[in-house]
Amino acid sequence: MRVPLSWLREYVDLPATETGRDVQAKLISAGLEVETVEQLGADLKGPLVVGQVLTIEELEGFKKPIRFCTVDVGQANGTGEPQEIVCGARNFAVGDKVVVVLPGATLPGGFSIAARKTYGKTSHGMICSTDELGMGDDGTHGIIVLPPETEVGRDAIELLELVDEVLDIAVTANRGDCLSIRGVARETAIGYGLPLRDPALIDVPGPNAFGYPVQVTDPHGCDRFTARTVTGLSPEARSPIWLQRRLQKVGMRPISLAVDVTNYVMMELGQPLHAYDRTLIQGTIGVRRAEEGEKLVTLDGVERKLHAEDLVITDDRGPIGLAGVMGGANTEIADHTDAGNGAAPTTDVVIEAAHFDAVSVARTGRRHKLLTEASRRFERGVDPQAAAAAAQRTVDLLVLLAGGTAEAGVTEVVAPTAPHTITVPADHPDKVAGVTYGRETVVRRLQEVGCDVYGQDELVVTAPSWRPDLTDPNDLAEEVIRLEGYENLPSTLPRPPAGRGLTHRQRLHRRVGRALAGAGYVEAPNYPFVSEQVFDHLGLEADDPARRVVKLVNPLNDEEPALRTTLLPGLLGALRRNDGRGSHDLALFETGLVFRPREEQPAAVHLTVDRRPTDEEIARLNAALPEQPRLVAAVLAGAREQAGWWGKGRPADWADAVEAARTVAAEAGADLIVRKGRYGPWHPGRCAELAVVVDGTERVVGHAGELHPRVVKALGLPERTCAMELDLDALEAAGDGVPQAPAISTFPVATQDVALVVDKPVPAVEVEAALREGAGELLESIRLFDVYENAEQLGDGRKSLAYALRFRATDRTLTVDEASAARDAAVALAGERTGAVLRG
Repeated sequence: MRVPLSWLREYVDLPATETGRDVQAKLISAGLEVETVEQLGADLKGPLVVGQVLTIEELEGFKKPIRFCTVDVGQANGTGEPQEIVCGARNFAVGDKVVVVLPGATLPGGFSIAARKTYGKTSHGMICSTDELGMGDDGTHGIIVLPPETEVGRDAIELLELVDEVLDIAVTANRGDCLSIRGVARETAIGYGLPLRDPALIDVPGPNAFGYPVQVTDPHGCDRFTARTVTGLSPEARSPIWLQRRLQKVGMRPISLAVDVTNYVMMELGQPLHAYDRTLIQGTIGVRRAEEGEKLVTLDGVERKLHAEDLVITDDRGPIGLAGVMGGANTEIADHTDAGNGAAPTTDVVIEAAHFDAVSVARTGRRHKLLTEASRRFERGVDPQAAAAAAQRTVDLLVLLAGGTAEAGVTEVVAPTAPHTITVPADHPDKVAGVTYGRETVVRRLQEVGCDVYGQDELVVTAPSWRPDLTDPNDLAEEVIRLEGYENLPSTLPRPPAGRGLTHRQRLHRRVGRALAGAGYVEAPNYPFVSEQVFDHLGLEADDPARRVVKLVNPLNDEEPALRTTLLPGLLGALRRNDGRGSHDLALFETGLVFRPREEQPAAVHLTVDRRPTDEEIARLNAALPEQPRLVAAVLAGAREQAGWWGKGRPADWADAVEAARTVAAEAGADLIVRKGRYGPWHPGRCAELAVVVDGTERVVGHAGELHPRVVKALGLPERTCAMELDLDALEAAGDGVPQAPAISTFPVATQDVALVVDKPVPAVEVEAALREGAGELLESIRLFDVYENAEQLGDGRKSLAYALRFRATDRTLTVDEASAARDAAVALAGERTGAVLRG
């Protein structure tokens, strides 16, 4: 919202010495975000005067049309003689009043004016356009042609109000009242402790039966509709300079008198208005929801197919406007410039000042991709009580500036609504801010923003009509706090109760991150949004639970409307991007939440802000949320060990992905079961299924290995990309808490190697598990160090697994017999469970 300081001074008697910067500081202190203060005409220096064109001589022989003009500037040049000026513009004629800058002046941008020879003539100054004077957009970008009655020789700097300061305010969504000069003036008056001359406090005639007929069939969408009629507007009436300049300063382009007046009142009072050509309206004006299949050509010339939820303005033919967004072309105001198009200038208008439902206007605007100044205000909240005053203000200006006549008929359709009251303890702002304001200060500040306040210890507050954002006790507390000054709040640190720190889940999360980082992985957090097509790329079955997603109603990206059920899409996308940028040796990991919808979705819970939610409400809220387990995933591509003078190096393979899973499980203190598996994105021959035992039940918690070539191709990944994903919460449940450091024994180790022959389908993990159990407590570690296959020596379908077993006691040196007995027991159990036999 752009607010000219000159306009603001009309409603608040600011001290003459106050600058835009001073007002900016006051408004910022009150909570408004004033981004900049634009200094209009700061480097402008006269003489800049009104002149009248006396003669125009067309100069020939140049690439573009050039005119040599004589202009009467009165006594501004000190001689009274006509001023000779060379000009290339074509939009003025002999007799026109124009703006002339004389030698010695300086235009915006530091452009100094002096007499100079050009096109064979000497030009003593310039005839100015809006661009050269920094006036903003007037739709013409040509020479400024002033009204015929403008006095020759008059100072144009004063006439055109070229020197001013404009505050640019970023209005938040809850402060729709500040999208008007009236609203900002109120905040300014409060900040300076000065009275406000409210422009909405004008005499307004009451409704009667003679107004233009209006029928509202949707009182929820439109709870107030005021209609006024003005007839006999002069077709030749133009917007006066002061009106055009104010519109330009607030960032709007002057169009025609009737439209300019409605825009002016909207910026002044914050109430959007619309003017209809009365001769083009057929029958009663109506407000209703659109019917499917209806169409409307809006003022921008676009034919729009209406939706059943669109709120529309109608006459007997059908829709003539999108309520609160944009009017229709079939009742458009025409002025003298439209005569060439066969349209007669509008002389009779019907003024609409209505209050529309914010949600309806917002949805209609987004549905049709229309963001207008009117919809912007209705979305944020418009004062419904200002509609009648805005209509009267518009009528008064049209009568004054266009010579019209206001008809006596006044139409007001109002759906009765009770004022919104809030009950709040008088010391509630004190408790919120941690500062003692006292009842007197609280009441005074609430009354300053327009509230009616009654009561002593318990205040009953009625919010003003222009502040629909004041709905709860904390809203009122915020008003008191901001007006008393955020800068006056003391800085205090919270005092957490003793004995609280990170939870076990948080500690595990951090340990896993440190362990993977120590193993050479780089953390790569990703957004939790995915497209459902990515599951096809990952090769998941049609009934895979991971395909059941939670969809966002209003996603940041329409192509990714779902919340992730796996970490792999984001992590693989990060790997692809980095590989495409030249980083080919990659090892990335991420820990994060995934989102799984519940079978039954409970009803939503609406919470208030005046109290803490009950335990039951919190439980219902949690039950309404999707399940959100924490997962960990890692992806690898390229070289795992670099080649160099120290050796050949090697590429990352499926075993590295499995080792990453073992690293994570070790941090959780969980025994990870690794066996051959087959799932979705992984290569069926190079996929490990990962499981743990939770409460005596084995549970699959993830997979690791090399990705399937089809998945690699579909996602554009490097060849032989590997990945791992684990359920970190399940690992925590299976683990024994914080990993314990191993005990260091002072006694020597006894090593026994065994080579067992088993059938090829027998997993090595089963053999290892049997050896570990059979060896008993003396076994310190076990390691598979060789896999050998030879049909001639071992037989068809057989393989040899060689293990190194390390035995040690904590209280003595083991004898050879003790170590051998433990080894034999391990081999015996392995033979019993897997059919293993010692290799001869």
